[in-house]
Amino acid sequence: MTERDIVGVRAYEESDSSTIATIFNQRSVALGTLQVPYMTAAERHIRWTASDTHRPLVAEINGRVVGHAGLQIFGRRRAHVGSFGMGVDEHFQRRGVGTALLIAILDLADNWYNLRRVELEVYCDNAAAIHLYEKFRFSIEGTHRAYAYRDGKYVDAYSMARLRDLPPAIAPAAMMTNPHG
Repeated sequence: MTERDIVGVRAYEESDSSTIATIFNQRSVALGTLQVPYMTAAERHIRWTASDTHRPLVAEINGRVVGHAGLQIFGRRRAHVGSFGMGVDEHFQRRGVGTALLIAILDLADNWYNLRRVELEVYCDNAAAIHLYEKFRFSIEGTHRAYAYRDGKYVDAYSMARLRDLPPAIAPAAMMTNPHG
């Protein structure tokens, strides 16, 4: 990547499936995510488009897809919450691709879905990802021991979240006060 290369983010298209499958099938990418290698493009496409509450995005440099992120929006009593995951081609990591994807995810969360809480899980040994998330005000909320089985062993993961400012809560007693009584 040169100074002139600009990372663009756009909506995922079905034609991106093959490239995204190739990225997530890279061993180093699979090791940093909950994805497993050896999934086909068709399997990935179904996974990312099976729900209308999932918003998949891709990052491009000079027309080449180099990363993917998806925002999952919850419902009902957690309608104010979303979570996301991402993966970046191993040849384009630490070049601003993750930052561009995260900016787009948070734009959707904040300005289009009015989410108050965005959460994620990240392996405790993924220092680069943790650093990126902390730059965007995500905080570690806890540690999941033996969270996932990866590359022949169980690994821990952090639960991280970013909370937008919340209005003061209305006390339950105040809601029940009868102003006419």
